[in-house]
Amino acid sequence: MKPRTRARSLALQVLYETDLSAHPPGDVLKTRLEETTLPPDLAEFARLIIFGVMPLREQLDSVIARYAPEWPLDQIAAIDRNILRMACWEFAISRDTPVKVAINEAVELAKMFGSDSTARFVNGVLGTLVDHEHEIQQLLKNILPQETKLES
Repeated sequence: MKPRTRARSLALQVLYETDLSAHPPGDVLKTRLEETTLPPDLAEFARLIIFGVMPLREQLDSVIARYAPEWPLDQIAAIDRNILRMACWEFAISRDTPVKVAINEAVELAKMFGSDSTARFVNGVLGTLVDHEHEIQQLLKNILPQETKLES
């Protein structure tokens, strides 16, 4: 597994656990880092994803629901939902990851952690979202909390 994929995998595991429990993300991350050896730069990358996605889950879900209404979020498996949140955060908010890379990484995570149909599903949803990338960036720019506003 590629190094940044390992970091994304760890971030996904933390987001998944916190999505299904009341466990604090910092505690979950600490436990996961004790179980999985990641170099400091990759641990920091995972931390950026986790604490980038966590406070914006509602906004990310809103964007996903708006641009992919044929997939109601309450009917999407928790692992799939978190993969979509991460990829959307990477290409629309962080913007440090090229869109194609974010999608490919999300599909890889879907193959590792999801059901047999998850990779195809994630690819389809993200393909729809990418078609509206600039609209999503504008929408998120308007609804993000002030301290996390996108750079213009």
